[in-house]
Formats: sequence, C-alpha cells, structure tokens
Amino acid sequence: MSILLNPKKYRDRGYPDARSKEIMLKTIDWFEAKGLAKQKEQYHTHEFAEDFQKFVTEEGIFETLFLPKGYGSDPNQYYSTYRMYEFSEICGFYGAAYWYCYHVSTLGLDPVLLGDNEEAKHKAAAKLKENAYCAFGLSEKEHGADIYSSEMMLYPQPDGTYLANGSKYYIGNGNVAGVVTVFGKMADTGDYVFFMVDSAHPNYILVKNIIDYNQQYVAEFELKDYPITDAEILTRGPKAWDDMLNTINICKFNIGSGATGIVTHAFYEAINHASHRELYGGKVTEFAHVKRLFSDAWLRLMGMKLFGLRATDYMRVASENDKRYLLYNPIMKMKVAIEGERVLVDLFDIIAAKGFEKDNYFEQAVVELTGFPKLEGTRHVNMALIAKLIPSYMFMPGEFEPIGRICDDRNDDFMFRQGKTRGYAQTKFHDYMPAYNSLAHLPNVKIFIEQINAYKEYLMVSGAGLMKQMEDFDYLLAVGELFTMVAYGQLIIESAEMENISDAVMNQMFDMFVRDFSAFAVGLYAKPLNTDEQVEKIREMIKRPAPNMEEFNEVLLSEVYSLADVYVQNP
Repeated sequence: MSILLNPKKYRDRGYPDARSKEIMLKTIDWFEAKGLAKQKEQYHTHEFAEDFQKFVTEEGIFETLFLPKGYGSDPNQYYSTYRMYEFSEICGFYGAAYWYCYHVSTLGLDPVLLGDNEEAKHKAAAKLKENAYCAFGLSEKEHGADIYSSEMMLYPQPDGTYLANGSKYYIGNGNVAGVVTVFGKMADTGDYVFFMVDSAHPNYILVKNIIDYNQQYVAEFELKDYPITDAEILTRGPKAWDDMLNTINICKFNIGSGATGIVTHAFYEAINHASHRELYGGKVTEFAHVKRLFSDAWLRLMGMKLFGLRATDYMRVASENDKRYLLYNPIMKMKVAIEGERVLVDLFDIIAAKGFEKDNYFEQAVVELTGFPKLEGTRHVNMALIAKLIPSYMFMPGEFEPIGRICDDRNDDFMFRQGKTRGYAQTKFHDYMPAYNSLAHLPNVKIFIEQINAYKEYLMVSGAGLMKQMEDFDYLLAVGELFTMVAYGQLIIESAEMENISDAVMNQMFDMFVRDFSAFAVGLYAKPLNTDEQVEKIREMIKRPAPNMEEFNEVLLSEVYSLADVYVQNP
C-alpha cells in the first residue's frame, strides 16, 4: 500500500479512535462532494472559504484537533501532532485556501493555550463551537518579521482596564475570526503582552485584504481604543515573547504537511495525463527525460512524506530532555516545502501546456505552493536556526531511547509547555550514523556517507572561523543546505524502515540525494569566503552516484507508473 495520500483509499488505513477516523473521512467526503469544478470556480473567483468555515464549525473539527487534554467538551480530548499532520495534508491536497484557514487558526488559538489565563482558554474553546476560525495578530506593516519593533500598545486606564491601539498586517482570517490573539507591548512598561480580541467588535477596524490573487483573506486591521480587561490578557512579560515563538514552533510544522498534500494531488494529475499521452509516435512516459523527471519527482515526494512522518514522531515525544524537534521542525517547514517546489518544476516540464489549464488542480498548485517556503519565517531565518545546531548534531551526540511510529491517542503535552526559548544551540541529538549504516550496503547510501564524512572534515578544518564566515547569510545558506541534507536523509531512512520501503527505492532516492549534495557542494565551492583548506574538503563532497538502470526501470514501472489513474478527484 502506497504511503502517499489517496483520498479514494483512505478508509483502508488504521486510526487510533473513531473520532479521528470520522474527522478525516468526513473532510474528504466534503471535498469530494464539492467536486473539482466547483472548487476551481471558487478559486478563480477568489471566493473566501466560508463554506469550509461552516463545515469545520458545525462538525467541531477544529475543537477536536486543536485542543489539548482538559479543554473542550469531549472527555477523551487529546492533542496529536500526527492527527494534525493528517488533516493538514488533506487540506493542502484540495487547496491552499482551506489549508491556510486551518493553519492560521492554529496560530491564532495556540497563544491562548500556551498562556497563563485559564479562563481565557475555556472561553476560546467555547468560541470554537460558534466560529472555528481564529487569527494570529503578530506582524505589522512597517516592521514585518521584526517583532522587536511592535507598535501595538495596551494603555492602562484608571479603572484597571486597558485600551488597545495599533494595527496589524498579514493577518490570515482577520476578516472573520472569533478569536484573534494580538501581540503587543504595555505602554507604561514596554513589557510584551498577548491579549485576545474578536473581529466582530466595533473597535476592531478591518481595513482591507492586502492580497488579490487567491481565496485567502490576509487582513490589515486596526484596534482603536479597543477595551481590554484582565480576562482577555493571556500572558505578560518575557513569557509572552516565548509563547509567540513557541506558537510558531508548533504551527510551522503544518507547512511541510500542507505542501506534501498539494504536491501529491499535482502528481496524480500529471501521471494521469502523461500515461495517456502519445507524441511523435510513442508514449510520453517512454521518453528518457520523462522517465527521469517522473522518477525524481516521485522519489522527492516520497522523501517529503517519509521525513514528515518521522519528524512527527519527534514532535510527539518532545520533553524538557528531548528537544530534537527544534531541528526537525524548521526542516519540515523549509526543506519539505522547497522540495515540493522542485517536484512541481519536474512535473511541469512533463505536462507542459497542460499545466496552465484552468480546469485542472495543477495550475492552482503551482501558484499556491510558491508561498509556502515564505511563511512563518523565510528560508534565511529558518536556515539561521538550523545552522546553530550544526556543532551539537555533527559532533556531540546524546543518548536517547529508540522510538517507533507514534500515531496513537496520547496527548502531546509538551507542545503547550515548551518553556523558555533560550539554550537552543545546546540541543542534543542521537547519533545519525546508525541510520546511515543500516543502509550502507546500498551503493548510493555508501557514497552519500562519503559525502557526509567530507562535510564533517570541512567543518573540522573550518574551525571557529566558520561562525564568522556564516555571518554572511549567503555563505550560511550554502553551509546549511548541506547540513540539512544530513538530517533530512537520516530521518527518511528511519521512516523508510518503519514503512517497509524497499532497498531499490532507497538506493534510487539516494542516487538523487548524492546529486543534490554535489550540487549544493558546488554552490559552496564557488563562495569567495572559502579558505584553501576548505576548498580542498569541499571538492571531496562532489561525487557521482552509482547508476543502476535495471533498478531504475524496476522502480519506475512498479512504483511510479503504477500510480496512473489510481486517483481522480470527483468532477
């Protein structure tokens, strides 16, 4: 059974409980009942996803998915990153408009759940029954990602209440959200503060939708003397800052799973089209370049899914003594989304003009996926986080108990008590080499290990001077791309063992990864900041994969081309 999402076969998979199964299947049925034609009509007319809002509110879906144990009306309530992964992927599969409304709702609710105000938590949970959409009031027009410069202020009043004044920008769901969490400062002390407002309040001024090319409503809003009491204040002081960052830690994970859903749907459309297409007297799928493009696209997509499943496990076991998710999370956000863009480039080269047709999902996917790597911190911001973990990951492994696939109904407690955000660079990881050694009998994994060892030697000859070099963001990106591939490959191997992925598939996947690693090494080689010693080690990273055309064709026919016509969205 393929690990890729296929809504027509989703009833066959196992679920930890009846409610989880009900949510996923009802959501799929809702989209399939709508059908592709109606979905595309709404996409082209930029219709905001009010129908989805009504559906998830009436079905209580966000209440079940978003709330940790102890909140909401279900005595068996629990918060599961695995369940969130599944739902995010399904939403992305059918369209970014639905995924985005889901994603920014998680962002909007989590500062409440991370906060200190128990009354506000139960109040927000109750509001989900009336209006499931939430919003996260963080960014501002003049400051963008520079949150230190926030100008939203709470002004203390003589009666002990407050008046909120200021504006926010780039706020998804800001037009309709019942719960809008707003990040700002106390006017008298300058302390950070999180508080909660409602978009329906008369002192909440909806200025405009700042975009005009898809279905999302990304709001600019103002608060003008908006009355706030202690009942609406979620957190003050340094913890408000930590809660803001920890909210993003929880929610940016959605970006990789949403991207995987988008790309999976686009892949089905591409393989369905190409498998029935003949040109110049032959089948399109028999052209040599098409074989390579389809193989790379499928292998890359499989890597996205395998990594996402394994990264989910590490999110679920997180604790004060296990913060490995702090590396895998930004990789999920950045690397998986960028890999998705590369898949679409390959598929577009195959289907060509078909990819522009307005009645297909594909033309929508190409436009919508472009935004994913830019959400919740740019590639540069996330790579800066990732690069801080190079010394710990590469040279100072810690000891951890092995963990398997975690898709049960446990409550992911630690996500809502992550605590202070300092000490990031001291995060410990388990040794990456056992995973690689488990597949060292495969020629391309063996070559990839040689590339990793060369990269490690590059780091050693670079010494302390590397930190100075990486103050140049261009250099940091080049170094970080190579490091990211080491962790990316490790988790894919761990996941592949659990999913019984064949050696042939893994050898072909690492054929592609050897090429990727070499390409990134060439990019680093060209940087003018390199020393002679660094250049010598970088050269050793540039390697050729071990070709195996018999195996390539076996995987192509038995795995990739076998997916033709297995999924077509209802018309």
